[in-house]
Amino acid sequence: MDIRLSGPMLLEPVVHGDERGFFLESFRAERIRELGIDVEFVQDNHSRSRRGIVRGMHFQPGQAKLIRCARGAILDVVVDIRRGSPDFGRWEAFELDDVAHRQVYCPDGFAHGFCVLSEVADVVYKVSTYYDPASEGGFVFDDAEVGIGWPDGLELVASLRDRSAPKLAQLAPSLPFSV
Repeated sequence: MDIRLSGPMLLEPVVHGDERGFFLESFRAERIRELGIDVEFVQDNHSRSRRGIVRGMHFQPGQAKLIRCARGAILDVVVDIRRGSPDFGRWEAFELDDVAHRQVYCPDGFAHGFCVLSEVADVVYKVSTYYDPASEGGFVFDDAEVGIGWPDGLELVASLRDRSAPKLAQLAPSLPFSV
């Protein structure tokens, strides 16, 4: 799969499976470094959500993420929010599920969000900095100027915080990310 944006990566693990199930390495530091990802992950997070839940679009300065869907299926979205980037405000989406086991690397300078496609989804992700409520940020997931292509026919349900977040254009002048 070609990725239009510079920075994010779609990782496809080697899956060893048979009639008993499967085995895969979900994280291997040397493999990540071989891909050019020079990040030390310091915290693992796990969320469970039901069909139609949307979480995003979130960012925290200095924080990269490595995201996978351990149960169910999600549409995972990254948006370039680096001031001066030719791709500023452009987004890319990836379907992540518990069948293909793909992962998305979301570098610093990109907002991240997802919506749940299956009845339930468990999303697990590594982050490169500890959560800091004082520096977290986000923009509204359905910002028309960004135009993320969320799935048609799926009623999206977001938290009050995510529904009332500002538009990306309102944040642009003060974003701490640049190229």
